[in-house]
Amino acid sequence: MKLVDHVVRSFKVAKVFRENTDKINSIDFSPSGDTLISCSEDDQIVIYDCEKGTQMRTVNSKKYGVDHIHFTHAKNTAIHSSTKVDDTIRYLSLHDNKYIRYFPGHTKKVVSLCISPVEDTFLSGSLDKTLRLWDLRSPNCQGLMHLSGRPVAAYDPEGLIFAAGVNSESIKLYDLRSFDKGPFVTFKLSQEKECDWTGLKFSRDGKTILISTNGSIIRLIDAFHGTPMQTFTGHLNNKGIPIEASYSPDSQFVFSGSTDGRVHVWNADTGYKVCVLNADHPAPVQCVQFNPKYMMLASACTNMAFWLPTVDENA
Repeated sequence: MKLVDHVVRSFKVAKVFRENTDKINSIDFSPSGDTLISCSEDDQIVIYDCEKGTQMRTVNSKKYGVDHIHFTHAKNTAIHSSTKVDDTIRYLSLHDNKYIRYFPGHTKKVVSLCISPVEDTFLSGSLDKTLRLWDLRSPNCQGLMHLSGRPVAAYDPEGLIFAAGVNSESIKLYDLRSFDKGPFVTFKLSQEKECDWTGLKFSRDGKTILISTNGSIIRLIDAFHGTPMQTFTGHLNNKGIPIEASYSPDSQFVFSGSTDGRVHVWNADTGYKVCVLNADHPAPVQCVQFNPKYMMLASACTNMAFWLPTVDENA
């Protein structure tokens, strides 16, 4: 089924899960799209079956807290940042709730965590103004970049380069094979006045980069030249929270949560607002992602909502 405007407008909430007692701060689909993992400020990790629309398992992380959760390439494992004790990144076996490895190094809160799409390496960025490159097989940091401000990071879809957004004003592109030589290109954008950058994502075709913020603005830039392409507005963020913006798998649409509990959708090419989806979320929607394989959307406040289209492309 193809994702076109009227199909996007037809999305309705098919299932709501009320497992959490505090806001869900991070979600991640497995690459196969079969499962979704979430973590919450109530220190719970919840795993969902996307095909059956059911909750599979809950894992607690009471001691260290949990944020920025991501599936790794191995089955039943995830990495996450900590919200208590220290700023160590933790590698968790989900099936027996045991930690496989710790990754110490950051001295302040981790604000960006992303896993390579092709290998067992990951990147972390912290308020200590460093970006660190790690290998899941070793507790030792494989690479360290000192930056001039708060970093956000993302891998490109091929896993050959990564982007670092620094100080909410510049994006630096690094070659993974020679990142120690510094960025091969830097895009300077105008400094954000009202907000901070809180997330970067490459489109799946690798042509654009989506910049999320903790304000009511989302930016889209050309990944090759750094040219601003679109500014998406109209969603509400009056709480200063890092609202996630995400692409559809075909890179044609951009989805974002909102503090009014709704999901906003724009056409990535034209910048045109396609629709606002009403989810009856009782609290701000911080997390929104489209499933990489199935025609479904997930959005989360304290509740998790699964969305499905109610018409097909030929309707």
